Amino acid sequence: MLRLLSTQDVRCCRRRDAGRGAAPSLDEFRERPDEGWVLRTDHIHPPDGAFSVPAPTDASLLTLLGLSPQESAVYRLLVDRPDSDPAALAGLSTGPAAEVGRALDVLVERGLANAARTDGSAPRYRAASPMLALGPLLESRRTALHRVESLVADLAERHRSAQAHAAGAPIEVLSGAAAIRRRLLLMQSQAVGEVCTMLPLRRVPAVLTFEENHDEVEREMARRGVVMRGVIERDWLERPETVSALASYVAEGQHIVVADKVPVKLVIVDRRIALLPLDPEREGEPVALVVHRTGLLTALGSLFDEYFEKGWRLHASGTGPGPDGLVEARLDGVDRQIVALLHVGLTDAAIARQLGMGHRTVQRRLRALMVEVGAATRFQLGWHAARSGWLDDETPANPPESHHG
Repeated sequence: MLRLLSTQDVRCCRRRDAGRGAAPSLDEFRERPDEGWVLRTDHIHPPDGAFSVPAPTDASLLTLLGLSPQESAVYRLLVDRPDSDPAALAGLSTGPAAEVGRALDVLVERGLANAARTDGSAPRYRAASPMLALGPLLESRRTALHRVESLVADLAERHRSAQAHAAGAPIEVLSGAAAIRRRLLLMQSQAVGEVCTMLPLRRVPAVLTFEENHDEVEREMARRGVVMRGVIERDWLERPETVSALASYVAEGQHIVVADKVPVKLVIVDRRIALLPLDPEREGEPVALVVHRTGLLTALGSLFDEYFEKGWRLHASGTGPGPDGLVEARLDGVDRQIVALLHVGLTDAAIARQLGMGHRTVQRRLRALMVEVGAATRFQLGWHAARSGWLDDETPANPPESHHG
């Protein structure tokens, strides 16, 4: 512990060191009431191996992990002085021995220190490994900070949306994938009646995938009774993982149709707000437009309605109940799926990939179905499937001829 110095001691030190250029200045001393003067430790550098006093800027950092200032000081000192008792750790920074003992008990309870007794003597304490003891606390605080950061970003997005709405701005411009993603999730989370989506297949990375959007907001929207309708481009069905995901969404109650081409990616919420890319083919930082109640929003809603009405309806099982009892009874689940995928325009090879079977197997089963119903062409098979109720009732009864290979 540093010796207390009086003002006279300081003056003597300055006279004794005069000419050596190393005398401490008065600003290196600070006054303590009723205790004279005490030498400051800020600028003292102990020799190698000696105990170092933590810099004031670091002394309170462990309090960010939930330790009190005294517990932090005791733990930091205990790291350098293993097998110490409370008396050995008592000092200006840690307090009297009784308070140090209470702090040590807390550290032991929290797994930051260990206590050992030998021959009935007073316990001696040793600090636990900082990485093992403080690591979980640090990770917990890091997780909490990430949640706070996400909340701040969400609040900022809601603030910007509310300000734009209050100002009556018809269109907002969003820059960056993070901002677009936040607004897209916010719009859907605030949906009351309906969410309409158009999704073309683009080579530009999506700011939000099918699976992410479903996990983030769609389950909650379904629970609240929000109707979800979507138009997807046919090329999405060339991807088995996408088909599997879409089938599960349809089974959950979503209404999804397929179109040969979809002109633009678009999300419309409750017919009051829409989001679409400024440039669909932009490969750099994405930029999106948020459209509020305007004539443009009405036009976007009409565009969605047109594509949705003309699309081919997807369904989870491949068929619906049909009036043709004999044929329906012999149509198994695989044939239902084949007919459904054929109806939305997939090639034989694509159907084989989706169902995990051979190309020739698909062709053979299609030929068998055509013989069964007396169809000379696949167009006639599709017509019979629609008439017989093998397909969803809302699917058009006269689909165009598909381009099969």
